Amino acid sequence: MPSNDTAPLKPARVIRLHPRDDVVVALDQLIAGVYVASEAVTVSGLVPPGHKMATRTLAAGEPVRRYGQIIGFASQPISPGQHVHSHNLSIGDFVRDYAHSAEARATTMAAEPATFLGIPRADGRIATRNYIGILTSVNCSATVARAIADHFRRDIHPEALADYPHVDGVVALTHHSGCAMDAQGDGLKMLQRTLGGYACHPNFAGVLIIGLGCETNQIPRLLATQGLAESPGLRTFTIQDSGGTVHTIRKGIEQVREMLPQANAVRRQAVPASHLRLGLQCGGSDGYSGISANPVLGAAVDLLVQHGGTAILSETPEIYGAEHLLTRRAQTPDIGRKLIERIRWWEDYCARNGASMDNNPSSGNKAGGLTTVLEKSLGGIAKAGSTNLVEVYQYAEPVRAQGLVFMDTPGYDPVSATGQVAGGANLICFTTGRGSAYGCAPAPSYKLATNTALWRRQADDMDLNCGDVLDGTRGIAELGAILFEQLLATASGAPSRSERHGYGQQEFVPWQTSVIT
Repeated sequence: MPSNDTAPLKPARVIRLHPRDDVVVALDQLIAGVYVASEAVTVSGLVPPGHKMATRTLAAGEPVRRYGQIIGFASQPISPGQHVHSHNLSIGDFVRDYAHSAEARATTMAAEPATFLGIPRADGRIATRNYIGILTSVNCSATVARAIADHFRRDIHPEALADYPHVDGVVALTHHSGCAMDAQGDGLKMLQRTLGGYACHPNFAGVLIIGLGCETNQIPRLLATQGLAESPGLRTFTIQDSGGTVHTIRKGIEQVREMLPQANAVRRQAVPASHLRLGLQCGGSDGYSGISANPVLGAAVDLLVQHGGTAILSETPEIYGAEHLLTRRAQTPDIGRKLIERIRWWEDYCARNGASMDNNPSSGNKAGGLTTVLEKSLGGIAKAGSTNLVEVYQYAEPVRAQGLVFMDTPGYDPVSATGQVAGGANLICFTTGRGSAYGCAPAPSYKLATNTALWRRQADDMDLNCGDVLDGTRGIAELGAILFEQLLATASGAPSRSERHGYGQQEFVPWQTSVIT
């Protein structure tokens, strides 16, 4: 006979991140009437997984805290057990205590530095990949650049690189700028700085730069401003001087063929982890990003810095409201002030263009549980670990300091990572909670899933599941150590998921700030 017994309800699972928090984060969907024993609160309404539930009464206008920090202000009265999101939480101004360098501490360096199998270049720099690159001075030469690279695609023409097993490929990195812009403006300077950074990136064994011929971004000036000169490994020409499209493609193919023997004459060898420059990215974030994947990446960053390596935090609009947590651990007050100068530039930039810093998070971020840019920022800086901030760079500037640094970039991932790679990043680590399909040639991109549901749904695109933190099967420090070892393996040549799928060429997106005329 059927039993009348009903199965007991599973305990409501939530995460409290700080004793002062006014909200907890739901690990499962919470429905009305469920009692959350850890908070002594009964759920009122529906709280989706990854979203916030109030744990105390909040008056309209009162600050709301998560991570022990303000993430916004109640836009209406909120009762314990209610869903806290965009319908009752909004951004607002408040004073941040920058306390420059107040929490800076010396980093204890590793007694025995870790190593990876890198590719030494003649100038002493170390590569993690070995590509030949085709860059364009202007959008007009994008088609010929892609045609040249396509000739060497292993999936279409396997014979083209059959004799060159140590060459990872030939990639065309094109863009939509280079002309109809102020010849003396900051926009052209930024484009030239970006192209210059890629032209001398250690992951390129050789580079072609192809132009049209009449563009604003003239190749001779590009080389001069970046301190570059033509050589057997850096060749330039234009469509107009080469006699048109067909002749340019043929010329490009021949020049790549001439570069291949030398490019192939490399061997990986053990080198210190201090040669790693890791770009930190998060995209498609959710309410779990600041709880699982970002702290795991932060733990790996701490290990990298202890081993002498460099980590590049970026996405300035996505540290907004949390910048005071970075200035407090700036190595010197001047470094902290440089960061605040970039924040003020962004406030002015948005005001001049009729925009606002709170246009973040995106719709996908909000669906995943993030409500304000303040909340997103507080979770985002967890990627940076806990070591001192040792320098602040502008977009695509060469990164020369070792340790945790900051580069000013937009929050849009392709633009941000493009600046990091131009600055010298030879590996990108990308956290995501909603799911991301992304690559960043010539630097490999390694992706972290914030939750197990995403890992199962989109495992084809993910490299590591940080949902174990939420599931309680692994801790942040344990996963951070695992990630550090996997990053060393990736730097040693193990292909990431995005590399296996061929991502990386379309994601080259230099930041455009100039007026287009």
